[in-house]
Amino acid sequence: MPNRLQHEKSPYLLQHKDNAVDWYPWCPQAFEQAAHEDKPIFLSIGYSTCHWCHVMAHESFEDSEVAALLADFVCIKVDREERPDIDAVYMAACQAMTGFGGWPLTICMTPRQEPFFAGTYFPKRARCGQPGLMELLPQLLALWRTDRARLTEAAGQVTAFLRQPAKSGPGEPAAALLHQAYENLRQSFDAAWGGFGAAPKFPSPHILLFLLHYAAAQEAPQALSMAETTLRAMAAGGIFDHIGGGFSRYATDRQWRIPHFEKMLYDNALLILAFCEAFRQTKTPLYAETARRTADFILRELTEEAGGFYCGQDADSDGVEGKYYTFTPEEVIRVLGRKDAAEFCRCYDITKKGNFEGKSIPNRIAGIGDAWAGDDPRLVRLYEYRRTRTKLFTDRKILLSWNGWTIAALARAGLLLEEPRYIRAAVRAQKWIRKTMTDEEDRLYLRCCGQETAQGGQLEDYAVYTLALLELYRTTLETEYLREAVRRGEQIQELFEDRENGGCFMTPHAGEHLIARPKESYDGALPSGNSVTAYVWEQLAFLTGRPLFREAADRQQRFMAGQMAKMPQAYCFALLALAEALEPHRELLITGSRLPKEVFAYLREHPASGLSLLYKTAENESQLSELAPFTAAYPLSEETLWYLCENGSCRAPSKTFPLHH
Repeated sequence: MPNRLQHEKSPYLLQHKDNAVDWYPWCPQAFEQAAHEDKPIFLSIGYSTCHWCHVMAHESFEDSEVAALLADFVCIKVDREERPDIDAVYMAACQAMTGFGGWPLTICMTPRQEPFFAGTYFPKRARCGQPGLMELLPQLLALWRTDRARLTEAAGQVTAFLRQPAKSGPGEPAAALLHQAYENLRQSFDAAWGGFGAAPKFPSPHILLFLLHYAAAQEAPQALSMAETTLRAMAAGGIFDHIGGGFSRYATDRQWRIPHFEKMLYDNALLILAFCEAFRQTKTPLYAETARRTADFILRELTEEAGGFYCGQDADSDGVEGKYYTFTPEEVIRVLGRKDAAEFCRCYDITKKGNFEGKSIPNRIAGIGDAWAGDDPRLVRLYEYRRTRTKLFTDRKILLSWNGWTIAALARAGLLLEEPRYIRAAVRAQKWIRKTMTDEEDRLYLRCCGQETAQGGQLEDYAVYTLALLELYRTTLETEYLREAVRRGEQIQELFEDRENGGCFMTPHAGEHLIARPKESYDGALPSGNSVTAYVWEQLAFLTGRPLFREAADRQQRFMAGQMAKMPQAYCFALLALAEALEPHRELLITGSRLPKEVFAYLREHPASGLSLLYKTAENESQLSELAPFTAAYPLSEETLWYLCENGSCRAPSKTFPLHH
């Protein structure tokens, strides 16, 4: 019989509804049951496209022997994408207890939610020195029954550690942090293949965005070279899907040849931003083509009918990792015929020996021949063949923060690549969010799945959605986007800011109480909510001129400066916010009934940073004056006038476009 997860909407939880384990979702009833029956809790956290989550499920959670042992625990399954707050708390516990973390995340804890054991993947039985669940679970249960005091003492110590506020106090926002981050990245840079450190290698597009900004702002050609080397290597490697577009989550090797095949929405959105910025700076066609193919992948395979964007696609097909993506020469011949197949196999490294478990992952690392265009009919045939050969699971959950990144990326790509369809997709998605993921009190939801919205929005949701609104405003200069961005920026202060110790909590003040309240600041796979908050408050301060945002931005900059002092390269998105505050800045107000095309032509050639744009018309005059009160003093006339201010000094109004190279 299906377990309690059958009533959930999360695709990850539904993957486990037929397990032999009697799972609960995270709910009060689970903890009440554990307390009533005096049982420890077995907590398992993962996500639907996680390969090792699937492995552990097939080996253990579908197994009756393991399920029999777990019957002495109350077992809880959590989708980390649906409850990032729970994941953050127990990932911090795992890292504190073991020195490492990852998914699946395995926690044993008391009915009071306090952890006394932590780990990641465990096989069914001990293997190669790694303990198995069949040996581990009886030992933990014996300790629970015979040495409870020692377990609860250890759990209390871990919980006390998690509740401690960050030791670092506020710091001084200074350019030295930018320079130190660049120097640290330079020292860990792989000059041959790009990326930072040893394998496995993650795209980390926010690092590349920082390097691209640093290169332009500081006239540092080596920073540009580091970013370009990495972008070119990724675009050539197997981490990029040369047939269908889009990037896998990471590469297991130094050359980016062998990916971990899952594709995540957030990676692809941020990579669009990185490739677009590289194209803006260099005009290299490869970067524009890669950004387009990545955006097209999202629109084709991760977009739901009403406009939102799905989470991602699995690494496995038919239980085999990478089966969907790999080829043999014989398959290619059957699809393309001998002549075209010979060219494809030569260009994309498809060999009889293979480069992955006897088959070949298409890549262009050797750089042989010319790459095929994404719309090449031969490539389209391979793509259609691949779709019918086997299926990929798509996680159809819609997460607000990941959608925010995608809206921002599509808006930016639409402008820089002159592709209006991307802007239309971004606008459509924002309208869907406004309609579907906003409650009656104008609060945001974290996720929507199967037409059901759930979970109150967390810091990352508000911050990234605000970023998306600001990007839409910059792309269209339609005041409605600025209006909502201002509202969301105010809500971040109301709901999340810690006025006593600085920074913002991950969860709202009135949210569910876990054993600790996370306040994440460093940038991991994604920029942290605190990093993005620093960026959007800085933008709103310049756009609106309101002391509310200037003071909030300054507080957040000091908090982040304190956090990043020892390792600034771990806060690259926050460094972009810091650069906004420290580097020269211009404010341009346009008045008139006609929006000149020069402004968008300028934006295609010049960086988005360091410039705030406002557009005042007779239609939006009242609303704009409310959002940015200083604009009320600027008169309207039939002709277009440009008002430019630079670093606190304003020029006389101009009838011609005042910005130049």
